[in-house]
Amino acid sequence: MRALWLGQAGFLLTSPAGRTAEEGEQHLLIDPYLSDSLARKYKGTIFPHVRMRPAPVAVNELPPLRAVLCSHAHTDHMDPDTLAPLMAAQPHLRLACPRAVLDEALRRSAASPSRLDPLADGESVAYGPFTVTAVPSAHEERVVDEHGDDRYLGYVVDAGGTRVYHSGDCAPWDGLAERLSGLDIDVALLPVNGRDARRLANGVPGNFDFAEAVELCALSGIETLVPHHWGMFDFNTADPAAFDLDFAGRHGVTVRVPEHGAALDLARQR
Repeated sequence: MRALWLGQAGFLLTSPAGRTAEEGEQHLLIDPYLSDSLARKYKGTIFPHVRMRPAPVAVNELPPLRAVLCSHAHTDHMDPDTLAPLMAAQPHLRLACPRAVLDEALRRSAASPSRLDPLADGESVAYGPFTVTAVPSAHEERVVDEHGDDRYLGYVVDAGGTRVYHSGDCAPWDGLAERLSGLDIDVALLPVNGRDARRLANGVPGNFDFAEAVELCALSGIETLVPHHWGMFDFNTADPAAFDLDFAGRHGVTVRVPEHGAALDLARQR
């Protein structure tokens, strides 16, 4: 499996081609933010959400997709200016989201309910070669609706002999490492922009810092970390030059720092 980093938490996952011409490469999209909707929304505010770099691909340049996964309803993960034109351009495309934010996903995607797959903790769905399983996340805190369904999810994606965990926005929560340790995950795609009181007080809850992401991988038996959620907005980023690769190495974790708009080979190494 390959992962193309689209910036922030966005990734395009590609499974290898099958043995026949009909089994060509297949694609799955996670948390795409390919517009400037947040810059328009927050213009003139304390956090203006101006991009530090342009989107590496336009919606109409994306390949045919099996599905798009949204981890939660924050706009940089569930962007109406990305989802609505994408769902319109690819009429067979499906969208998975937390069941707790289904109404928001319907509104932002402008798609019919029959095309959405609402998920909750432990539930799975298959999209061609991809099997997707939902795991709760805590965007500083776990939040559930009146039915007990999580508003923030991560996804374990299994395809081509490789198992990848994308946490969405997430900070450490009790039981997460134990949950992941039994899933035989090869690669974790984790946000490392950290968190602090100033951002939280202004409506921006945070995520793991780099050391916490490494420690989660070590505790969960995940050998490879891909740190993301940096380099998009200047108020909510991390400096990749400060990633302590020696610290990761001492914990038995290999760090693959992604490049914006570039692909990483995520194939299982063991």
